Amino acid sequence: MIAAIASVRIAHRTGLPSLLIYLGLGLFLGQSGLGGVHFENAQLAQQLGLVALAVILAEGGLTTNWNHVRDAVPAALVLATAGIAASIGAMAVAVHALLGLDWRLALLLGAILASTDAAAVFSVLRRLPLPPRLAGILEAESGFNDAPTVIVVMMLSEAAAGAPSMGGTLLETISELAIGSAIGLAVGPAGVYALRRVALPASGLYPIAVLALAFVAYSGAALLHGSGFLAVYVATLVLGNARLPHRAATRGFAEGAAWLAQIGLFVMLGMLATPAELPQVLVPALVAGLVLVLFARPVSVVVSAVLVRLLRIGVLSWREQVFLSWAGLRGAVPIVLATIPWAAGMPGAKGLFNDVFVIVVVFTLVQGPTLQYLARLLEVSAEGEARDLDVESAPLEELNADLLQVRIPPGSMMHGVEIFELRLPANTMVTLVVRKGRSFVPTDSTQLMAEDQLLVVTTATQRETVERRLRAVSRRGKLAGWYGERGA
Repeated sequence: MIAAIASVRIAHRTGLPSLLIYLGLGLFLGQSGLGGVHFENAQLAQQLGLVALAVILAEGGLTTNWNHVRDAVPAALVLATAGIAASIGAMAVAVHALLGLDWRLALLLGAILASTDAAAVFSVLRRLPLPPRLAGILEAESGFNDAPTVIVVMMLSEAAAGAPSMGGTLLETISELAIGSAIGLAVGPAGVYALRRVALPASGLYPIAVLALAFVAYSGAALLHGSGFLAVYVATLVLGNARLPHRAATRGFAEGAAWLAQIGLFVMLGMLATPAELPQVLVPALVAGLVLVLFARPVSVVVSAVLVRLLRIGVLSWREQVFLSWAGLRGAVPIVLATIPWAAGMPGAKGLFNDVFVIVVVFTLVQGPTLQYLARLLEVSAEGEARDLDVESAPLEELNADLLQVRIPPGSMMHGVEIFELRLPANTMVTLVVRKGRSFVPTDSTQLMAEDQLLVVTTATQRETVERRLRAVSRRGKLAGWYGERGA
């Protein structure tokens, strides 16, 4: 665990998703490595993998800013549905023709590789200075597209012979997605209502309650034959964007839980692989990977872009389409999905798992480090984009007041603004400034600086107004009102 945590720094510097290092640790610990741990239980790996993916999706929902992705959601939904279908079809046709796979295995391989990986996308893309809409499309797509791919892979793996009918697959997929969405939209607002009105005795209970609600959504959807992954993502998206007490602490806890899930998941998948079997599948895996990256993924993006234009929900430029095609990162999701037919005892499933393992490792090495350079080449990066203002609150029930902790991010227009120029509502005061490790009580003429941390005390009724004003000044400066910026 300590080695895995230390390796995050290496992954951050190189631009690689940390999954590669964790997979390497798993291979090292496995029966063919120096660790000598014997692990070949595909069914257990599938069950643990699906739980870990639920935790990772919960973190994705909790840390996704709805204001950033709201305009991107329609396009992301098209990519996560019609785009997935186009990718599966294109991949199946190509590998059937090039590699001679039968149609059922070809469709399975297409379905397994169709979904972008939330963990890989969140870990790599959130470090890239992308425009909010483009980043929002990638984040929302990676959150939504796990659900339909899991459904299709399950159905293909469980079919007694051949592939199920297209009509039956489509109908069941729509049904499970609808049920999952409904459960998520029920659990999320209900959780917000409860947590706002129940004053828990310790702040550490709020993050645990939120994560528990995520699993209530997952299990509720599963019991009703719906998509548990979609229920988790929708419920946590609602919870993460609500004004809950200790919101920043909840997100921090979710990030820690997601890191733990990623470490355990990738190490386990590395242990499940047999290194001696990988060289013999290297050539077909590379062919399939090239088909995915250079053909199937671009086809899915182009089809989605056409539908987005026809439905009049936006326009994707050719530069954005090229970047979206290359940024479709794969990670744990395809490898976990590849354990489903293996656990079901499907002939040829172990070879399919090896193919997917090689594809994920090789093409993550190729795609991950090059994304930043491609963004600059296509001129879709946003180097000067200010980071979001992070506001944490602690309720002071007896005083009917809130204590806000404000971090001024790099690039914020709040840099250089004096305290009185914030024009905060009455009964609100900036009581403390922490700058470069030193704290002091500010005056009205104190100039704020990037990286400052502020403690702001306000009444509970004024809290939303104060947060909006702080966001507005962070985005447009002290004259935000003149520009029509209201801090929504």
